[in-house]
Amino acid sequence: METINPNKFHPKRVAWMFSLVILIIIVLSFASSFWVVIGAGETGVKSLFGKVMDEELSSGFHLKNPLVRITKMNIRTSEYTMSIAQGEGKRYSADAITALTKEGLSVDLDITVLYHLLEEKASDVYRDLGLDYEESIIRPQIRSIIREVTANYNVKDIYSDKRQEVASDIEGKLKERMDPRGIALEEVLLRHVELPANLADSIQQKLQAEQESERYDFVLEKEQKEAERKRIEAEGQRDAQKIINESLTDRYLEY
Repeated sequence: METINPNKFHPKRVAWMFSLVILIIIVLSFASSFWVVIGAGETGVKSLFGKVMDEELSSGFHLKNPLVRITKMNIRTSEYTMSIAQGEGKRYSADAITALTKEGLSVDLDITVLYHLLEEKASDVYRDLGLDYEESIIRPQIRSIIREVTANYNVKDIYSDKRQEVASDIEGKLKERMDPRGIALEEVLLRHVELPANLADSIQQKLQAEQESERYDFVLEKEQKEAERKRIEAEGQRDAQKIINESLTDRYLEY
């Protein structure tokens, strides 16, 4: 008589267990379509049969229609860098912006733009620009506005004392164009200005000469003020002596 081994799986039992696991997976998958969790720093954009709905889901747990698709979008501060150095910017290759100054001279600019997606306009951004809005709107606007602003400044100003003013002008114009599209600009950092070597040396020499001239003017002004102080002091002493001499009468001298 054949002995039945209780540890041996029967084919029907294996098939039944496999079917049960598949059923559990299907049930869980179907159940999960009724809810969604939006993480911190994200917003959820709802779409139904390809039509984007004008309602965003904030971070947290949400119940939803199982037919509605939720696309998560980042609303944290992000950066877009275009750099001379390879591998430093958004693109791996050297990606600095070449622009012409007021004199028609060519300069390369390193720039970083800090921005974030406006949560209340995320559905508009997704509908109009998609998820790749950095390449479709941010990058082209940065390049266009930098060239527009740079053309209003002399190369020496961009390279030295007016660099922050240039960055502020770029920031203002970018805000005007990006805010209506649902992208909030936070800051523009003009990190580096690259000039042709001979031009950079010439500007450095000119700046040094201007600093020497300013130092000389300061010393000269200081000496002039000191001379004026001594003149006033001498006049005061002379006037005081004159008053004393006039007040001395013969009687006072006899006394």
